[in-house]
Amino acid sequence: MSFWLLKTEPTDFSYGDLEGRKRAVWDGVTNNTALMHIRAMRKGDGALIYHTGGEKSIVGRAEIVSDPYPDPKAGDPRFVVFDVAPAGRLPHPVPLEAIRGRKDLATLDLVRNSRLSIMPVAVPLWKKLLSMAE
Repeated sequence: MSFWLLKTEPTDFSYGDLEGRKRAVWDGVTNNTALMHIRAMRKGDGALIYHTGGEKSIVGRAEIVSDPYPDPKAGDPRFVVFDVAPAGRLPHPVPLEAIRGRKDLATLDLVRNSRLSIMPVAVPLWKKLLSMAE
């Protein structure tokens, strides 16, 4: 099982929207590196949902509930999507400022390459981020 961080603008699609839908297609990704990450995802992987914009915080957990598949709206097989379902709101959001303040999280792509919309999260970092939410 792998772990991921998925970034979303809460005014476009928030964690609350995901909770309301129970399952959603994660689409709209065009960055080559992010698409490469999507292609590596598998059903059952875990994800953290990060709100961008004014919030800049990890707010919830999700489960990848499908393997990646071609985006039916794109008409181009290079663009892939996956389905995601909520797995629980975090007890306390984990703000980017707090993440950046910890040396043990310096290798997290959110700190190193903050523009990337989908990124892998190593197991030790996943555990640290979840512990920060307690």
